[in-house]
Amino acid sequence: MINPSLARRDLLKAGGALVVAFAVPAGILETTDPAAARATNRPLDPASLDSWIAVSSDNTVTVYWGKMDMGQGTDTGIAIMAAEELDVGIDRVNVIQGDTALTVDQGGASGSTGVQESGVAIRNAAAEARRVLMDMAAKKLELPADALTVKDGTVVAVADASKSVTYGELVGNRYFSSTIQWNGKYGNSLTLKSKFPPKSPDQYTLVGTEVPRKDVPGKVMATRSYAHHMVLPGMLHGRMVRPPVAGAVPVEVDTASVAPFAAQVVWKDHFLGVVAEEEWDAIRASQELKVTWSDPSPQLKTTTSGLHDYIRGAKVMSEKHTTEDGDVDGAIKGAPKQITAQYEWPFQSHSRMAPAFGLADVTRDGVTVWTDSQKPHSVRPGVADVLGIPEENVRAIWMPGPGSYGRSDADDGAADAAVLSAAVGRPVRVQWMRHEGIAWDPKGVAAVTTGRAGLDADGNVVGYNFTIKAFSRSNMRSRGDEAGSLLAGHLLERKPENGYASRSPEQSYKFATMRYTEQVIDPLLLTASPLRTAHMRDPMGPEVHFGQESFIDEVALAANMDPVAFRLKYLTDPRDIAVVETAAKAAKWQTRVGPNPDPGEGDILKGRGIAYAQRGGPVNAVVAEVEVNRKTGRVWVRKFTVAADHGQVINARAIRSTIEGSVMMALSRTLFEEVDFDEAMVRSHDWDSYPIMEMQDIPEEVEIHLIEHPELGPLGAGESSTRIVPGAVANAFFDATGVRLRKMPMTPDRVLAALGKA
Repeated sequence: MINPSLARRDLLKAGGALVVAFAVPAGILETTDPAAARATNRPLDPASLDSWIAVSSDNTVTVYWGKMDMGQGTDTGIAIMAAEELDVGIDRVNVIQGDTALTVDQGGASGSTGVQESGVAIRNAAAEARRVLMDMAAKKLELPADALTVKDGTVVAVADASKSVTYGELVGNRYFSSTIQWNGKYGNSLTLKSKFPPKSPDQYTLVGTEVPRKDVPGKVMATRSYAHHMVLPGMLHGRMVRPPVAGAVPVEVDTASVAPFAAQVVWKDHFLGVVAEEEWDAIRASQELKVTWSDPSPQLKTTTSGLHDYIRGAKVMSEKHTTEDGDVDGAIKGAPKQITAQYEWPFQSHSRMAPAFGLADVTRDGVTVWTDSQKPHSVRPGVADVLGIPEENVRAIWMPGPGSYGRSDADDGAADAAVLSAAVGRPVRVQWMRHEGIAWDPKGVAAVTTGRAGLDADGNVVGYNFTIKAFSRSNMRSRGDEAGSLLAGHLLERKPENGYASRSPEQSYKFATMRYTEQVIDPLLLTASPLRTAHMRDPMGPEVHFGQESFIDEVALAANMDPVAFRLKYLTDPRDIAVVETAAKAAKWQTRVGPNPDPGEGDILKGRGIAYAQRGGPVNAVVAEVEVNRKTGRVWVRKFTVAADHGQVINARAIRSTIEGSVMMALSRTLFEEVDFDEAMVRSHDWDSYPIMEMQDIPEEVEIHLIEHPELGPLGAGESSTRIVPGAVANAFFDATGVRLRKMPMTPDRVLAALGKA
C-alpha cells in the first residue's frame, strides 16, 4: 500500500515555505485517495518560480522536476544542481518528479536530456530563487546583498558572522510572488532564464564531485514503493486477452466461460480484457475465456530467418541523403581497390524485468493514472485521447518501475488500465504477463546496413558510401500521447500515424567523397502489431554504428592500416580524436594490421577491437577485450576501456554508473537478444526464448576515463555509450578469430557457424 502524503500546498503551509507566484494546485505526492488526486486540475505556470522551487521553513528545498529518473540517478544530479546554486547541502534537497499535477512538462526521460536540458532549467530556477532570497535577506539584515554570503541555507554577513538569517526564517508562513523567464516551449526544449546568472564552474563546490544517489538506500532496504506494488481501495485486477495470430480480432466471446472466476469481460471493438476482484482469478479468466477469433492469413510477411532478405527486397518508402559530398559512385567505381560489406541487426524487445503496469481510476469527475512510463506527461493526453475526454480531466502520476530506456510497454499498460476502469466504473490495476511483455511491447528496429568504399593505390579512401535500410524507428511515436500510438488505441480502431524515420552515423570522418543514406520501409503489419517499432535505448544507434564501425575496420584493413591509426587519420573533430586516443592509450593498444597474430592456445582465442561515435553533444570511444571459445561458441568480453566526453560532469559517480549500465545493456543486445517470430506471431515469450545477459557474462572490468569540458555544460550520458559496444565487440571478434561476423547477436550457434566456414 502506498502511504498517503500531504497535499503540496498543505505541506508548504505546515512548514512555511517560499512559494514564488501563484498558489500551486492542491494535490498529493503519492496517494491512495483518488478524490484528493482529482483535485489537482489547475495548470502549472512555467513563468512562476514556485512551479520549480520551494524552500520550507526548516531550510529544506523541494524541486519540482518535469522528468523522471529511470534508475541512473538523474534525480540526484538535479538535486546537486539546485543545491549548488542555492548553497545548501544535498541532504536538504528533495526532488518531486513526473507528476502532471505538480510538475511542468519537461518532456520526460528522453534523448539523454535529463541533466543536459531540464537540469540546466532547474539550475536557472535555483539561481533565481537564491536571488530572491538574498534580496529578502538584505532587507532583513539591512545590508547590501553583495555584503552577504550563504552557508548551507543560512545567509551571513561577510563582515559580521553574528548577523545571519536562515532561508526558513526569511520565509515564515508567507507566499511570495516572482516570475522567471521561459521560452514558451514545453517538453525537452523548455528553458528558463534567471535574472541572476548561475555560478561559473570555478565557483562549484558540489558539481563534479562524487555524490551518493538518493534512491539507493530505499532500493537496498526495500523501503521504496514501486508502481507494480501499488493497490487502491476497491481496486480490481485486470488482464488483457491477446489473439494467437497477429491481426486476428475477436468475433465472438463466451462471457459465461469465466463465470467460475467471478470475472467481468470488457469487450469494445477489438479491445478484449477481463477484470476480477482477485488477481489470480483475473489471470485464470484471461486464460480460460472462450473467444472465437477471426482467421486472417498470417500477416507478418516474413520470419526471423528470412527477415534481412525481406528488408533487402522491400520497397523503399522514404529515402534521404543526410550527407552527400562529391561524386561518390564515380570515385568508388574508378578506384583500384573496392570493398563492400553488409551488416544485419534483428528486432529486439525492451524485455523489462517486470512487464507493463497501469493503475487507473476513472470516475465522472476525472481520471487518475499511476504509471511507470518514462514520459508521464505524455500518458496524460494519450489516456485522454483513448477515452475521448479532455486532457485537463486526466492526472498522471509517475512511480518507479523496472526500467524503461525508450518507448516500452509502460504507456500501453496505462492505457489498458484506463479503458478497463472506464468500462467497469472502479479502479483497475493491469499487469501484463511475461509472454505479453516480450511479444507485444514495441520493438527496437531491425535493419540492414551496407558499406561501400573505394581506395586508391596508396590506400587512401577516395569514396565512401554508407546506407541503412530499415523499418522506421517512429512506426510508433516516441511517446504515447495519442491513441494511434497505443496498443489499446489500435484495438479501439484508431489508426497509427506511421512515421518514416531512420538515423545516420554521427561522427567526424572526412573522406574525399562521401554519402550517407537512410532508407525506410513499411512495417510488417501496421495496426496492433507485435512487431511495431519504436524508440529503444539510443534509437537506432547500435544498429547504425555496429555497421559503421565494423566497416571502418574493414576499410582500415583494406588500406593496410591499424584501426586506431586509420580513425585518427580521417577524424576531424578534436574531441573525437581525443576520445579515440584516450581509449587506445588506456587500453595499451598495440598497433598492428589485421587480426591478432598470437590469439592464444587451445580453445580460447583473444582479441581487441575499438569503436567510437558521437551522439549529439557527447563523444565516446571504447576498446573491448574479448575471449572467443571456438569449441562452445561463447564470446566473453573480459574488459571494456571507455573514454567518455560528456561536457560538464555533474556527478562523477552517477555518470560512471550510467556509462557502465549503458555498456552492459548494449552488450546484452550484442551477444544475446533477438526476437523470434514467424508469419503468424512472435514466438519469443520468456527468458529462454529471449535470453538476456546474466551474471556469468559480465566483464571483469569496465574502466572509464572521463574527459571533462565544463565550458560546454552537461551534455547527457544516458545513451551515447550504447552505440559503440556492438562494433567494438565485433571488431575484437575479428581480431581474435580472423573471421568477420556481420550479423547480430553473436550467439554461440552463430559464432560456431561462422568459425566453421572459415
